[in-house]
Formats: sequence, C-alpha cells, structure tokens
Amino acid sequence: MLLVDPGLYIGAAADLNDRQALADAAVTHILSVDSVDPSPLPPADDAFRRKWVNVLDEVTSDLLSHMDDCYLFIHEAVGGGGTVIVHCQAGRSRSATIVTAYLMKRYRLGFSEAYHRLKSVKQDVQVNSGFEGQLCLYEAMHCEVDTSSPVYKQYRLSKITEKYPEMQQVPRELFAVDPAYSSSSEVSYRCRKCRRTVFRGSSILSHPVGGGASAFGHKKSRNLTGDVQCTSYFIEPVLWMEQALLGVMDGQLLCPKCSSKLGSFSWCGDQCSCGRWVTPAFQLHRNRVDEIRQLSMQKQDQVPTPQTPTPQTAQ
Repeated sequence: MLLVDPGLYIGAAADLNDRQALADAAVTHILSVDSVDPSPLPPADDAFRRKWVNVLDEVTSDLLSHMDDCYLFIHEAVGGGGTVIVHCQAGRSRSATIVTAYLMKRYRLGFSEAYHRLKSVKQDVQVNSGFEGQLCLYEAMHCEVDTSSPVYKQYRLSKITEKYPEMQQVPRELFAVDPAYSSSSEVSYRCRKCRRTVFRGSSILSHPVGGGASAFGHKKSRNLTGDVQCTSYFIEPVLWMEQALLGVMDGQLLCPKCSSKLGSFSWCGDQCSCGRWVTPAFQLHRNRVDEIRQLSMQKQDQVPTPQTPTPQTAQ
C-alpha cells in the first residue's frame, strides 16, 4: 500500500493480510471497493471502522453514485486524526477511482490533474473507461452528486439501459412524479389538445447543441438547412409513461388523457433536431405541448385617501 495524501493510503485486498504494515501506518479505517465481501478478510477484530462499496470492475458499473459517501468516510477519518486505506482487488481501478474523486473534491482539482497526482504516486493505476467518464461527470457537477441535476439524471438513465437491456423491469424511482396528481409552483407543460399536465420543468434534460444540418449528412434529404434548434423537449420518464416503456425498446408517447401523440422514446437513443444524439431518449415535441407559468399576484398597497383640509374661519 502507498501513501497518497496525509492520512490516505491506496492498496490491494492482499494488503489487509499484513497486520504489521497496517499498524505501522496507523490505519484506523478500511474502505473496500470490491465485489467480494471483505468481512472474512483479516484483520477480523473491531479495531477498524469499515465501509464496503459492492461494485464490479466493469465499464457499466456505477461508482459515481458512491463518490460523495466515500469522500465523507475518508474526510471524517482523516479529520478525526485517523488513517484510511482504500483498496479493491488489485488496487488499480476501483480504488483509484475513489481516491481520484477524493483528491478532486478535497483540493478542487479537475479529473486530469487529480488522476495525474495519483499516478505520480502509484504508476500502475488504470481506471477503466466507464469510471473515467464518471469522474469527468463528477467534475462537471462540481464534485457534488446532485440527484436533481439533468447531468446525473441522464447518467442514471444510461445505467438503467445497461443493466436491464430487455427493459422488463425498471426501478420505480426512475420515474418522475406524475404532475397531474401533485401540486407545484414550478413551470409545467400541458398537452395542447386536452390541457392535461404531462411534465414539469425540472424533468427537462438539457443537452449540448449538436452540429445542425451537418449532423444529418448520412440522411439523403434536400431540405436540410443551417438552422440549429431543438424542436423537442428531452425529459426524464414520467410515471404515466411506465406501461408504455416496459418490455419494448422504442415507441410512441401518447397523452394519458386524450391519447394524442406527444412524442416518442427509444432506450437506444435518438437524434435531436439540433443534431445531438441523446441516449436514452424520451422526447415530447414542442408543438404538442404548452408551457404554463404561474403568475404571482401581489396585493397592491392601499393608497390612503387624501383628506380635504378644513377651511379656517377668518379672525
């Protein structure tokens, strides 16, 4: 195991067998980032505080969702005068990802700088491409896993697609609350035909503008123009869509009240009119919905009625 930062070591599962090395390093906390339950591994006493993140070293695995919790575990240990060893099986990918995330958040570093700092200490670290992408997302979210962020929501959707390729089951928490059955003061969007509320502004997943007409060069069309605009809203799935999404990879999205076509979905992704690919894609066409904003009515201050001066009697 190697010292990366004051109070923070990185290592492999085998390092837990070396009781003397752990004692010499004054290790008090063990953070295991592994698919193998570390509890049978030595040391087996209660002298250590432990945390286990159960994850495989695969490009489809999710470590982004655990980065803040792991940072807190390390930060509290070091801040309390303790020492942490972060390990996986080989000490190269999963543990390196968590240590890099810690350095990013602790010192406000970008991914490249934090990763380079780690590699200067342990040259054989090599995070897999999936974890590298997650560290870049962590940087984009300013090293704070915000579950309400469009960036995180899109990431979560992509992980669901990888985990359930047949889409026979989708976690219910993936869906946004049906706005027709909840009250909120935020911007809402209604079906243009029947006025049924179908999603709220917080469900919109914005994306970088694509290359416009050049992005559609593979299509044989003579009507392409240079205009770059998005003609659909790409959103997170809403609860009223649930039955339409299960067991199929793509299809239409119909208004749950009047059955008018509002848009379409594809778990494999679709191309926005601006040219950008969005995966997975749940899009409602802008010309099929209306944006509704609530106006705040403020009471006007009452203006006092001017008093007529009482005429004075001449002396």
